[in-house]
Amino acid sequence: MYSTIDLHAHSTASDGTLSPAALMRAAAASGIRVMALTDHDTLDGLEEAGAEAARLGLTFVPGIELSVTWNGATVHVVGLGVRRDCPDLNQGLQALHEFRVWRAEEMGRRLEKAGIAGAYEGALALSNGKLISRTHFARFLVDAGHADSVQAVFRKFLVQGKPGYVPGQWVDLEQGLGWLHAAGGQAVIAHPARYKLKRGRLRRLIGEFRELGGEAIEVVSGSHSRDEYFTMARHARDFGLMASAGSDFHGPEHPWLALGRLPQLPDGCRPIWEDWPLAA
Repeated sequence: MYSTIDLHAHSTASDGTLSPAALMRAAAASGIRVMALTDHDTLDGLEEAGAEAARLGLTFVPGIELSVTWNGATVHVVGLGVRRDCPDLNQGLQALHEFRVWRAEEMGRRLEKAGIAGAYEGALALSNGKLISRTHFARFLVDAGHADSVQAVFRKFLVQGKPGYVPGQWVDLEQGLGWLHAAGGQAVIAHPARYKLKRGRLRRLIGEFRELGGEAIEVVSGSHSRDEYFTMARHARDFGLMASAGSDFHGPEHPWLALGRLPQLPDGCRPIWEDWPLAA
């Protein structure tokens, strides 16, 4: 049986390809009843998504996917139930936005030195004009014929040691959780298996996250294999954390991350939504 809850998805407010309203319509059509919008480092799509979700009768969870630097690695923390009017969070996001602008320009410069002209302008044209991500660069490079898939672009151009790689300089874990909690949100480590951290280092991350007041880890994710669901469920139980579930949906052109196809959480998990009043 598929889950009717999806707590990790993206829209055109960051690097998704559906507008916030269209994302809510797609969720409803897929049988989802509780849907979050968690765009990268921005709250811009929440008002539109919330209004459309209300029209459709969906339980809407306002969220964000925050970029964090932890011990030299970039990890993502999803905030669920955040308020859009929190000064601490909004001031922090402004600083991240300024870094993202510089990073995009620097990626363009580095790719140009590698013989790929116009990458910044191409990525900008594929974005909403405010937030330019590595995914926008990847889509441009695919369209320009430099690779046959977004995944291939990342491997060839955008990871450490490749021409377009620019290291992230994000918020640290403690401050990031502080912003999310100040905004009334619950913090979730997004797709923990995706970081390819060795077991000891991953458990160190989870332990520090728990000590800083983090509430949950994403056990079921569109980025996880079936075996990884059960591994992450065990980590959640070991650290006394709740479990979350999210597709990490970016658009219908990525069918392996489809809406409405997440399995139920493994037995023994305590869902992050268990005390939410409207999520039943």
